[in-house]
Amino acid sequence: MFNIFKKKNLVKKNDDSLLSKTASLLIHAARIDENYTKKEIKIIKDTLLELGADSSKINSLMSKAEDDETNSNQILEFTRAVKNSDNQFKIKIVETLWSIIYSNEEADIYETNLMRRLAALLYLDDKTIGDIKQRIKNRTAK
Repeated sequence: MFNIFKKKNLVKKNDDSLLSKTASLLIHAARIDENYTKKEIKIIKDTLLELGADSSKINSLMSKAEDDETNSNQILEFTRAVKNSDNQFKIKIVETLWSIIYSNEEADIYETNLMRRLAALLYLDDKTIGDIKQRIKNRTAK
């Protein structure tokens, strides 16, 4: 599979901090509806691998991120690392977030509220977020 993230070095090799915080953010989105599924876990792992996570360390990365998300009372610490990344990285994360949300074919009020907050925290405009949402929603409806 062609990996645009490794090729363009969007995540520096061994940038475990960025990967861990990104994983925690994705896990937060997956857990917000109180239904953390195997399908969501697969989406998160696949994204982390695309971003350059070491496949031999993916389970420990997920475990640490799950613990960090459980022990955190806010998402700012997770969004800060993503916010400081370039737009292509942020767009990939938003695509993944919407994929997680629509993995059960519907978005609840907590999930949509989270995405509104994240748009502001990640400095992405509403049109970009909406376009990504519609693309993912259409893809999952097929």
